[in-house]
Amino acid sequence: MSDVTKRIVYTTSEGLSIILPMANCSLTVEEIQAKDVPEGETSYIIDESELPTDLDFRDAWTYTP
Repeated sequence: MSDVTKRIVYTTSEGLSIILPMANCSLTVEEIQAKDVPEGETSYIIDESELPTDLDFRDAWTYTP
């Protein structure tokens, strides 16, 4: 069962991509990460609280571990 308080983030040429695991998914967050993040991209599993809450500048978001 996936942890819905986690987010998978990775950066592409278009900006920051964020994957939100769904509650009814039978996969773990790590399995979703392996399945859905494009090959060759570095991704991170973070807590949802690490993301900004102000969506006004969402296209400018970045993530640095």
